[in-house]
Amino acid sequence: MLGRTPATPESDRLVLPPPPTAEEVLEALKETETSLTSSALPSVVVARAQRVIDTARDTVPRLKRISGSDLGYTVMATATDYLPEAIGAYQRLPRRYADTRPVDGAKTSLMVLVDQLDLLGLTMDRVFDAVYRDDARELVAQGRFIAEKFGHAGDGGALRVDSASAPVPDMPEADDPTGSVTALAPPERNP
Repeated sequence: MLGRTPATPESDRLVLPPPPTAEEVLEALKETETSLTSSALPSVVVARAQRVIDTARDTVPRLKRISGSDLGYTVMATATDYLPEAIGAYQRLPRRYADTRPVDGAKTSLMVLVDQLDLLGLTMDRVFDAVYRDDARELVAQGRFIAEKFGHAGDGGALRVDSASAPVPDMPEADDPTGSVTALAPPERNP
């Protein structure tokens, strides 16, 4: 009556599947990596795909932290959809056709795939940098704090430890029945 939409029962609602977990993303990367080694793909494809896989794999430990962001979505979609689909589409083509016939202007399917893998690699590198940039900033800030507190690494810092305040223990005598081992000479070899 007042322009409201009638409530829809729970059974009529669209329920989307949950996003992939970190374990599922790693499993998808492993499956793609297996497909790289199990088929006769050109080395330019294998190298570029492996770059994407390695970078995505290195980003997965932070997936929980970036979940729900564009960065998290990009990692998940690359691992579970973009990368395996690009490689799979190429693998479904006969080699002679994929590597010799132009399909996009003057580009062959191989060239198109290489371009896609380069773009995915660049994108994953940017995601990786963005994800770990905060940690790197924290490391730099901590280093500056330590340098302020104790001095710079080059001058040994302001905290001095001398033999009066921290005695160095004597070195124990070596248990050498032959007497051939000294602190400055290696043991003699018997011919």
